Amino acid sequence: MKFFNFHTHNFTNQADVLELVNQYPQEFDATIPFYSMGIHPWYIVEDRVEADLGIIESKLQEKNCLAIGECGLDKRIAIPLKLQQMVFEKQLLLAQKHNKPVVIHCVAAFQEVMDTKKRLNISVPMIIHGYSKNRQLAKQLLENGFYISFGKYLLRNPELESVFKSIPNNRFFLETDTVEEKINEVYALAAKYKNTTVAELQKEINATVLDVFKIE
Repeated sequence: MKFFNFHTHNFTNQADVLELVNQYPQEFDATIPFYSMGIHPWYIVEDRVEADLGIIESKLQEKNCLAIGECGLDKRIAIPLKLQQMVFEKQLLLAQKHNKPVVIHCVAAFQEVMDTKKRLNISVPMIIHGYSKNRQLAKQLLENGFYISFGKYLLRNPELESVFKSIPNNRFFLETDTVEEKINEVYALAAKYKNTTVAELQKEINATVLDVFKIE
């Protein structure tokens, strides 16, 4: 694998890219080679939660389902936080049961996400996707055992350079999420910020992929 795209909603089927494609329980596409599946806080349907969790658990037992998610907490939506929290916790417990990493969506609820990890004693890797916040919060997340993924905001916001530089090379991933740019463009910028080559960055990220996702 030359490039690893940690989180995308757009499967591009490029030979040199391993894409972790976001899938939803009710919209599963079996033609996608590697994917994550979860209940996004935006799309919680209360009377369908148990059915969705059942589908997710069945997929977690398949080797090409690499992670659960994206799931998490979002304080800027109308869905009650109490319901979001319940759905999030159930997914974390499934991740722990099946030893799968977790793709985290978090908006204005980082303390709650950290507290939940600690309270439930979650030991599987948890990765904050689409990071756009400051260095202080990034440090706190790292100290609490999280990985951090960068993509859209790294491309759009030059102020993230110093934050990205502060992240140890074995604790981050790169992603495209929903942007039109390709993952190699994200790698190119990341390599520039880290003052290294794309090839060296690929080598380091691939080692982290093997460690977190247990795949070659």
